Amino acid sequence: MGRCPQCNAWDSLVEQVERREAATPTRRSSVVSSGAGPILLQAVPSGGVSRLPVRFQEFSRVLGGGLVPGSLVLIGGEPGIGKSSLLLQAAAHFAENVGDALYVSAEESVQQIKLRADRMGLHPERLWLSSETNLETVITQIIDQRPGLVIVDSIQTVYLEELSSAAGSVGQVREGALRLLRIAKDLNIPIIIVGHVTKEGAIAGPRMLEHIVDVVLYLEGERFHQYRVLRGVKNRFGSTDEVGIFEMAADGLREITNPSLVFLAERSANTPGSAVAVTLEGTRPILVEVQGLTSNTANPQPRRTVNGIDLNRLQMLLAVLGKRVGLPLFNQDVYINIVGGLRIGEPAADLAVATAIASSFRNQQVKADTVLVGEIGLSGELRGVSQLERRLGEAAKLGFRRAVCPPLQAPLHIEGMQILQARSVYDAIEAALGPAPSRKQSTAADDE
Repeated sequence: MGRCPQCNAWDSLVEQVERREAATPTRRSSVVSSGAGPILLQAVPSGGVSRLPVRFQEFSRVLGGGLVPGSLVLIGGEPGIGKSSLLLQAAAHFAENVGDALYVSAEESVQQIKLRADRMGLHPERLWLSSETNLETVITQIIDQRPGLVIVDSIQTVYLEELSSAAGSVGQVREGALRLLRIAKDLNIPIIIVGHVTKEGAIAGPRMLEHIVDVVLYLEGERFHQYRVLRGVKNRFGSTDEVGIFEMAADGLREITNPSLVFLAERSANTPGSAVAVTLEGTRPILVEVQGLTSNTANPQPRRTVNGIDLNRLQMLLAVLGKRVGLPLFNQDVYINIVGGLRIGEPAADLAVATAIASSFRNQQVKADTVLVGEIGLSGELRGVSQLERRLGEAAKLGFRRAVCPPLQAPLHIEGMQILQARSVYDAIEAALGPAPSRKQSTAADDE
Protein backbone atom coordinates (compact mmCIF):
# COMPACT_ATOMS: atom_id res chain seq x y z
CA MET A 1 0.00 0.00 0.00
CA GLY A 2 1.74 3.18 -1.15
CA ARG A 3 -0.87 5.68 0.10
CA CYS A 4 -2.07 6.14 3.68
CA PRO A 5 -5.85 5.63 3.87
CA GLN A 6 -6.19 8.18 6.71
CA CYS A 7 -4.10 11.24 5.70
CA ASN A 8 -3.85 10.38 1.95
CA ALA A 9 -0.07 11.00 1.99
CA TRP A 10 2.07 9.05 -0.48
CA ASP A 11 5.13 6.99 0.58
CA SER A 12 4.47 7.63 4.28
CA LEU A 13 4.16 4.00 5.39
CA VAL A 14 7.16 2.24 6.90
CA GLU A 15 7.38 -1.52 7.18
CA GLN A 16 8.11 -2.95 10.62
CA VAL A 17 8.60 -6.68 11.17
CA GLU A 18 7.39 -8.01 14.52
CA ARG A 19 9.27 -11.01 15.87
CA ARG A 20 7.12 -13.39 17.92
CA GLU A 21 9.85 -15.75 19.10
CA ALA A 22 10.19 -15.98 22.87
CA ALA A 23 13.96 -15.42 22.82
CA THR A 24 13.85 -12.08 21.02
CA PRO A 25 11.87 -10.07 23.62
CA THR A 26 14.02 -11.47 26.41
CA ARG A 27 17.27 -10.49 24.67
CA ARG A 28 15.96 -7.07 23.72
CA SER A 29 14.63 -6.34 27.21
CA SER A 30 18.04 -7.18 28.67
CA VAL A 31 19.57 -4.55 26.40
CA VAL A 32 16.98 -1.83 26.94
CA SER A 33 16.23 -2.23 30.64
CA SER A 34 18.78 -1.01 33.15
CA GLY A 35 17.37 -3.21 35.92
CA ALA A 36 17.26 -0.35 38.44
CA GLY A 37 14.10 0.61 40.31
CA PRO A 38 12.95 4.14 41.15
CA ILE A 39 15.05 6.12 43.59
CA LEU A 40 14.31 9.24 45.60
CA LEU A 41 15.77 12.48 44.34
CA GLN A 42 17.29 13.19 47.74
CA ALA A 43 19.06 9.82 47.67
CA VAL A 44 20.82 10.46 44.34
CA PRO A 45 24.47 11.41 44.92
CA SER A 46 25.22 14.92 43.72
CA GLY A 47 28.91 14.48 42.99
CA GLY A 48 30.16 16.15 39.83
CA VAL A 49 30.96 14.12 36.73
CA SER A 50 34.58 14.24 35.63
CA ARG A 51 34.69 14.93 31.90
CA LEU A 52 37.11 13.23 29.56
CA PRO A 53 39.44 15.51 27.57
CA VAL A 54 39.29 15.78 23.80
CA ARG A 55 41.97 16.93 21.41
CA PHE A 56 40.76 20.42 20.57
CA GLN A 57 39.74 23.13 23.00
CA GLU A 58 37.22 24.25 20.40
CA PHE A 59 35.69 20.76 20.39
CA SER A 60 35.72 20.69 24.18
CA ARG A 61 33.96 24.07 24.39
CA VAL A 62 31.10 22.93 22.16
CA LEU A 63 30.71 19.73 24.21
CA GLY A 64 30.47 21.82 27.39
CA GLY A 65 33.95 21.07 28.75
CA GLY A 66 34.76 17.59 27.44
CA LEU A 67 33.13 14.20 26.95
CA VAL A 68 30.77 12.96 29.66
CA PRO A 69 31.18 9.21 30.43
CA GLY A 70 28.13 7.28 29.28
CA SER A 71 26.98 9.95 26.81
CA LEU A 72 25.89 9.40 23.22
CA VAL A 73 27.02 12.16 20.84
CA LEU A 74 25.75 12.58 17.27
CA ILE A 75 27.77 14.57 14.72
CA GLY A 76 26.30 15.43 11.34
CA GLY A 77 27.56 17.29 8.30
CA GLU A 78 27.75 17.23 4.53
CA PRO A 79 29.96 14.68 2.74
CA GLY A 80 33.61 15.74 2.68
CA ILE A 81 33.19 18.42 5.35
CA GLY A 82 35.68 16.75 7.72
CA LYS A 83 33.64 14.65 10.19
CA SER A 84 35.81 11.54 9.92
CA SER A 85 39.03 13.56 10.08
CA LEU A 86 37.89 15.37 13.23
CA LEU A 87 36.84 12.16 14.97
CA LEU A 88 39.99 10.27 13.97
CA GLN A 89 42.10 13.07 15.45
CA ALA A 90 39.96 13.02 18.61
CA ALA A 91 40.28 9.22 18.90
CA ALA A 92 44.05 9.35 18.42
CA HIS A 93 44.43 12.03 21.09
CA PHE A 94 42.25 10.01 23.49
CA ALA A 95 44.31 6.87 22.85
CA GLU A 96 47.55 8.72 23.54
CA ASN A 97 46.48 10.55 26.71
CA VAL A 98 43.53 8.75 28.33
CA GLY A 99 43.03 5.11 27.37
CA ASP A 100 41.96 2.65 24.69
CA ALA A 101 39.73 3.98 21.91
CA LEU A 102 37.74 1.97 19.37
CA TYR A 103 37.10 3.46 15.92
CA VAL A 104 34.43 1.51 14.03
CA SER A 105 33.99 2.38 10.36
CA ALA A 106 31.26 0.79 8.30
CA GLU A 107 32.26 2.83 5.25
CA GLU A 108 36.04 2.34 5.07
CA SER A 109 38.47 -0.50 5.50
CA VAL A 110 41.10 -0.43 8.21
CA GLN A 111 43.74 0.10 5.51
CA GLN A 112 41.99 3.29 4.38
CA ILE A 113 41.83 4.56 7.95
CA LYS A 114 45.53 3.75 8.38
CA LEU A 115 46.41 5.74 5.25
CA ARG A 116 44.46 8.74 6.51
CA ALA A 117 46.10 8.49 9.92
CA ASP A 118 49.57 8.40 8.31
CA ARG A 119 48.72 11.45 6.21
CA MET A 120 47.69 13.36 9.32
CA GLY A 121 50.72 12.18 11.30
CA LEU A 122 48.73 10.13 13.84
CA HIS A 123 50.49 7.10 15.34
CA PRO A 124 48.72 6.21 18.62
CA GLU A 125 49.46 2.85 20.20
CA ARG A 126 46.10 2.29 21.88
CA LEU A 127 43.73 3.07 19.04
CA TRP A 128 41.80 0.02 17.83
CA LEU A 129 40.25 -0.07 14.36
CA SER A 130 37.32 -2.14 13.15
CA SER A 131 35.63 -2.27 9.75
CA GLU A 132 32.27 -3.80 10.63
CA THR A 133 28.69 -3.24 9.48
CA ASN A 134 26.90 -5.70 11.80
CA LEU A 135 25.92 -3.74 14.91
CA GLU A 136 25.57 -6.86 17.04
CA THR A 137 29.22 -7.67 16.29
CA VAL A 138 30.19 -4.07 17.13
CA ILE A 139 28.39 -4.28 20.50
CA THR A 140 30.14 -7.57 21.22
CA GLN A 141 33.50 -5.95 20.48
CA ILE A 142 32.66 -3.07 22.83
CA ILE A 143 31.70 -5.45 25.65
CA ASP A 144 34.83 -7.57 25.19
CA GLN A 145 37.24 -4.68 24.61
CA ARG A 146 35.80 -2.20 27.16
CA PRO A 147 37.46 0.85 25.50
CA GLY A 148 37.32 4.30 27.02
CA LEU A 149 35.87 5.85 23.84
CA VAL A 150 33.88 4.42 20.91
CA ILE A 151 33.30 6.07 17.53
CA VAL A 152 30.82 4.60 15.04
CA ASP A 153 31.02 5.96 11.48
CA SER A 154 28.16 5.97 10.59
CA ILE A 155 24.79 5.07 12.12
CA GLN A 156 23.16 4.84 8.67
CA THR A 157 25.54 2.13 7.45
CA VAL A 158 25.37 -0.35 10.34
CA TYR A 159 22.49 -2.81 10.64
CA LEU A 160 20.88 -5.36 12.97
CA GLU A 161 20.31 -8.83 11.53
CA GLU A 162 17.06 -9.34 13.44
CA LEU A 163 15.44 -6.55 11.41
CA SER A 164 14.66 -7.36 7.79
CA SER A 165 14.83 -3.74 6.60
CA ALA A 166 17.93 -2.39 4.88
CA ALA A 167 20.65 -0.42 6.60
CA GLY A 168 19.76 3.26 6.89
CA SER A 169 16.02 2.67 7.11
CA VAL A 170 13.91 4.22 9.85
CA GLY A 171 13.70 1.04 11.90
CA GLN A 172 17.40 0.23 11.62
CA VAL A 173 18.56 3.72 12.57
CA ARG A 174 16.18 4.00 15.52
CA GLU A 175 16.89 0.55 16.94
CA GLY A 176 20.64 0.89 16.36
CA ALA A 177 20.76 4.22 18.21
CA LEU A 178 18.81 2.72 21.13
CA ARG A 179 21.23 -0.22 21.38
CA LEU A 180 24.25 2.10 21.39
CA LEU A 181 22.60 4.35 23.96
CA ARG A 182 21.97 1.44 26.29
CA ILE A 183 25.50 0.06 25.98
CA ALA A 184 26.91 3.56 26.60
CA LYS A 185 24.86 3.95 29.80
CA ASP A 186 25.48 0.41 31.06
CA LEU A 187 29.26 0.47 30.53
CA ASN A 188 29.68 4.22 31.22
CA ILE A 189 31.50 4.68 27.90
CA PRO A 190 31.10 7.78 25.73
CA ILE A 191 30.06 6.85 22.20
CA ILE A 192 30.22 9.23 19.23
CA ILE A 193 28.20 8.35 16.15
CA VAL A 194 28.29 10.01 12.73
CA GLY A 195 25.05 10.84 10.97
CA HIS A 196 24.47 11.47 7.27
CA VAL A 197 22.53 14.58 6.27
CA THR A 198 19.84 15.21 3.69
CA LYS A 199 19.97 17.74 0.86
CA GLU A 200 18.36 20.29 3.19
CA GLY A 201 21.22 19.82 5.69
CA ALA A 202 19.25 17.99 8.41
CA ILE A 203 20.42 14.66 9.80
CA ALA A 204 18.94 11.82 7.76
CA GLY A 205 16.68 9.25 9.36
CA PRO A 206 13.88 9.61 11.88
CA ARG A 207 13.64 12.76 13.95
CA MET A 208 13.62 10.45 16.95
CA LEU A 209 17.36 9.93 16.42
CA GLU A 210 18.10 13.44 17.68
CA HIS A 211 15.81 12.88 20.67
CA ILE A 212 17.60 9.66 21.63
CA VAL A 213 21.14 11.01 21.79
CA ASP A 214 22.50 13.34 24.47
CA VAL A 215 24.38 15.77 22.21
CA VAL A 216 23.76 16.80 18.59
CA LEU A 217 26.54 18.65 16.77
CA TYR A 218 26.74 19.93 13.20
CA LEU A 219 29.98 20.49 11.30
CA GLU A 220 29.24 23.33 8.89
CA GLY A 221 31.09 25.31 6.25
CA GLU A 222 31.59 25.53 2.54
CA ARG A 223 33.15 22.37 1.15
CA PHE A 224 35.67 24.33 -0.91
CA HIS A 225 36.39 26.79 1.91
CA GLN A 226 39.08 26.06 4.48
CA TYR A 227 37.07 27.08 7.55
CA ARG A 228 34.70 24.80 9.44
CA VAL A 229 32.25 25.65 12.21
CA LEU A 230 31.25 23.04 14.80
CA ARG A 231 27.87 24.07 16.21
CA GLY A 232 25.80 22.46 18.94
CA VAL A 233 22.03 22.25 18.54
CA LYS A 234 21.34 19.99 21.53
CA ASN A 235 23.41 19.37 24.64
CA ARG A 236 22.17 17.80 27.84
CA PHE A 237 25.46 18.60 29.56
CA GLY A 238 26.13 22.17 28.45
CA SER A 239 25.09 25.18 26.42
CA THR A 240 23.98 24.96 22.80
CA ASP A 241 25.20 28.49 22.04
CA GLU A 242 28.90 27.64 21.74
CA VAL A 243 30.68 27.14 18.42
CA GLY A 244 34.13 25.85 17.52
CA ILE A 245 36.10 27.25 14.59
CA PHE A 246 38.50 25.01 12.65
CA GLU A 247 40.64 25.26 9.56
CA MET A 248 40.95 22.35 7.16
CA ALA A 249 44.58 21.61 6.30
CA ALA A 250 46.50 18.77 4.67
CA ASP A 251 47.15 17.15 8.06
CA GLY A 252 43.55 17.38 9.25
CA LEU A 253 41.62 20.02 11.15
CA ARG A 254 43.36 22.78 13.08
CA GLU A 255 41.57 24.81 15.72
CA ILE A 256 41.43 28.60 15.49
CA THR A 257 41.68 30.21 18.91
CA ASN A 258 41.08 33.79 17.70
CA PRO A 259 38.56 33.57 14.85
CA SER A 260 38.04 37.35 14.67
CA LEU A 261 41.55 37.85 13.30
CA VAL A 262 40.94 35.17 10.68
CA PHE A 263 37.59 36.54 9.51
CA LEU A 264 38.99 40.08 9.23
CA ALA A 265 42.41 39.16 7.79
CA GLU A 266 41.48 39.82 4.15
CA ARG A 267 39.13 42.72 4.77
CA SER A 268 39.28 45.63 2.36
CA ALA A 269 38.34 48.52 4.64
CA ASN A 270 38.40 51.15 1.89
CA THR A 271 35.65 49.56 -0.20
CA PRO A 272 32.00 50.67 -0.03
CA GLY A 273 29.67 47.92 1.10
CA SER A 274 31.87 46.54 3.90
CA ALA A 275 30.91 46.71 7.59
CA VAL A 276 32.09 44.89 10.71
CA ALA A 277 29.59 43.21 13.02
CA VAL A 278 30.26 41.86 16.51
CA THR A 279 28.30 38.66 16.95
CA LEU A 280 28.19 36.59 20.12
CA GLU A 281 28.52 32.82 19.78
CA GLY A 282 27.90 31.45 23.24
CA THR A 283 30.33 33.21 25.55
CA ARG A 284 32.71 34.26 22.77
CA PRO A 285 32.38 37.51 20.80
CA ILE A 286 33.43 37.16 17.16
CA LEU A 287 34.02 40.02 14.75
CA VAL A 288 33.02 39.26 11.17
CA GLU A 289 32.95 41.29 7.98
CA VAL A 290 29.54 41.82 6.39
CA GLN A 291 29.68 42.57 2.68
CA GLY A 292 26.76 44.19 0.87
CA LEU A 293 26.31 44.92 -2.81
CA THR A 294 23.49 46.73 -4.61
CA SER A 295 23.15 46.82 -8.37
CA ASN A 296 20.61 48.45 -10.69
CA THR A 297 18.26 46.03 -12.38
CA ALA A 298 15.42 46.23 -14.88
CA ASN A 299 13.87 43.05 -13.53
CA PRO A 300 10.46 43.73 -11.95
CA GLN A 301 11.43 41.29 -9.19
CA PRO A 302 14.94 42.22 -7.98
CA ARG A 303 17.18 39.45 -6.70
CA ARG A 304 17.93 39.07 -3.01
CA THR A 305 20.84 36.70 -2.44
CA VAL A 306 22.31 35.92 0.98
CA ASN A 307 25.19 33.84 2.29
CA GLY A 308 25.39 33.51 6.07
CA ILE A 309 22.15 35.19 7.20
CA ASP A 310 18.44 34.43 6.95
CA LEU A 311 16.82 35.60 3.70
CA ASN A 312 13.60 36.62 5.48
CA ARG A 313 15.63 38.80 7.83
CA LEU A 314 17.17 40.56 4.85
CA GLN A 315 13.75 41.18 3.32
CA MET A 316 12.63 42.85 6.55
CA LEU A 317 15.75 45.04 6.70
CA LEU A 318 15.28 46.14 3.09
CA ALA A 319 11.70 47.16 3.87
CA VAL A 320 12.88 49.19 6.89
CA LEU A 321 15.62 50.87 4.81
CA GLY A 322 13.11 51.83 2.15
CA LYS A 323 10.41 53.09 4.55
CA ARG A 324 12.43 54.62 7.42
CA VAL A 325 15.71 55.65 5.76
CA GLY A 326 14.40 56.51 2.32
CA LEU A 327 16.67 54.25 0.26
CA PRO A 328 14.92 53.35 -3.03
CA LEU A 329 15.92 49.70 -3.24
CA PHE A 330 12.91 48.55 -5.26
CA ASN A 331 15.02 48.53 -8.46
CA GLN A 332 18.19 47.14 -6.89
CA ASP A 333 19.56 43.61 -6.75
CA VAL A 334 20.90 43.09 -3.23
CA TYR A 335 23.62 40.62 -2.27
CA ILE A 336 24.81 39.93 1.31
CA ASN A 337 27.83 37.80 2.23
CA ILE A 338 29.25 36.92 5.64
CA VAL A 339 32.99 36.47 5.06
CA GLY A 340 34.56 33.21 6.22
CA GLY A 341 31.55 30.92 5.86
CA LEU A 342 30.15 31.79 9.31
CA ARG A 343 26.38 31.77 9.66
CA ILE A 344 24.89 34.48 11.87
CA GLY A 345 21.54 33.84 13.51
CA GLU A 346 21.29 36.56 16.15
CA PRO A 347 19.65 39.93 15.34
CA ALA A 348 22.59 41.93 16.75
CA ALA A 349 24.08 41.94 13.23
CA ASP A 350 21.09 43.80 11.76
CA LEU A 351 22.78 47.19 11.94
CA ALA A 352 25.94 45.97 10.20
CA VAL A 353 23.88 44.39 7.39
CA ALA A 354 21.79 47.54 6.92
CA THR A 355 24.88 49.77 6.96
CA ALA A 356 26.67 47.58 4.40
CA ILE A 357 23.66 47.89 2.06
CA ALA A 358 23.47 51.66 2.55
CA SER A 359 27.24 51.97 2.05
CA SER A 360 27.08 50.17 -1.29
CA PHE A 361 24.00 52.06 -2.46
CA ARG A 362 25.46 55.47 -1.56
CA ASN A 363 28.97 54.46 -2.64
CA GLN A 364 30.29 55.67 0.72
CA GLN A 365 32.83 53.86 2.87
CA VAL A 366 32.34 52.88 6.48
CA LYS A 367 35.26 54.15 8.51
CA ALA A 368 37.82 51.37 8.89
CA ASP A 369 37.95 51.54 12.70
CA THR A 370 34.16 51.30 13.20
CA VAL A 371 32.08 48.35 14.40
CA LEU A 372 28.30 48.21 14.40
CA VAL A 373 26.07 46.41 16.89
CA GLY A 374 22.29 46.58 17.18
CA GLU A 375 18.95 45.00 16.42
CA ILE A 376 16.58 46.86 14.09
CA GLY A 377 12.83 46.99 14.70
CA LEU A 378 10.08 47.53 12.16
CA SER A 379 9.74 51.15 13.22
CA GLY A 380 13.40 51.72 12.39
CA GLU A 381 14.41 51.91 16.05
CA LEU A 382 17.59 50.34 17.41
CA ARG A 383 17.12 47.80 20.18
CA GLY A 384 19.68 46.79 22.76
CA VAL A 385 21.70 43.58 22.61
CA SER A 386 23.09 41.36 25.34
CA GLN A 387 26.64 41.58 26.72
CA LEU A 388 27.48 44.78 24.85
CA GLU A 389 30.49 45.47 27.07
CA ARG A 390 32.07 42.12 26.19
CA ARG A 391 31.46 42.68 22.49
CA LEU A 392 32.99 46.14 22.42
CA GLY A 393 35.88 45.01 24.61
CA GLU A 394 36.80 42.38 22.02
CA ALA A 395 36.56 44.99 19.26
CA ALA A 396 38.87 47.35 21.20
CA LYS A 397 41.47 44.59 21.56
CA LEU A 398 41.55 44.22 17.77
CA GLY A 399 42.19 47.93 17.22
CA PHE A 400 38.70 49.30 16.55
CA ARG A 401 38.15 52.77 17.97
CA ARG A 402 34.53 53.64 17.12
CA ALA A 403 31.34 51.73 17.85
CA VAL A 404 27.79 52.54 16.74
CA CYS A 405 25.24 50.95 19.03
CA PRO A 406 21.72 51.42 20.48
CA PRO A 407 21.10 53.79 23.43
CA LEU A 408 22.68 52.55 26.66
CA GLN A 409 20.76 52.02 29.87
CA ALA A 410 23.86 52.83 31.93
CA PRO A 411 27.13 54.60 31.10
CA LEU A 412 29.67 52.30 29.47
CA HIS A 413 33.39 53.02 29.22
CA ILE A 414 35.70 50.96 27.02
CA GLU A 415 39.30 52.14 27.02
CA GLY A 416 40.27 53.57 23.63
CA MET A 417 36.73 53.19 22.25
CA GLN A 418 34.39 56.00 21.22
CA ILE A 419 30.80 54.84 21.64
CA LEU A 420 28.24 56.52 19.38
CA GLN A 421 24.65 55.95 20.50
CA ALA A 422 21.84 56.06 17.94
CA ARG A 423 18.12 55.71 18.53
CA SER A 424 17.18 54.85 14.95
CA VAL A 425 18.74 53.09 12.00
CA TYR A 426 18.74 56.42 10.15
CA ASP A 427 20.88 58.05 12.86
CA ALA A 428 23.17 55.00 12.99
CA ILE A 429 23.81 55.04 9.24
CA GLU A 430 24.51 58.77 9.34
CA ALA A 431 26.99 58.22 12.19
CA ALA A 432 28.73 55.39 10.32
CA LEU A 433 28.77 56.90 6.82
CA GLY A 434 28.33 60.61 7.34
CA PRO A 435 25.81 62.75 5.45
CA ALA A 436 24.47 61.37 2.20
CA PRO A 437 26.35 62.75 -0.83
CA SER A 438 24.59 65.09 -3.21
CA ARG A 439 23.34 63.78 -6.54
CA LYS A 440 26.25 65.39 -8.44
CA GLN A 441 28.82 63.92 -6.08
CA SER A 442 27.23 60.49 -6.33
CA THR A 443 27.22 60.62 -10.14
CA ALA A 444 30.86 61.71 -10.25
CA ALA A 445 31.87 58.91 -7.89
CA ASP A 446 30.04 56.36 -10.07
CA ASP A 447 31.81 57.67 -13.18
CA GLU A 448 35.20 57.35 -11.50
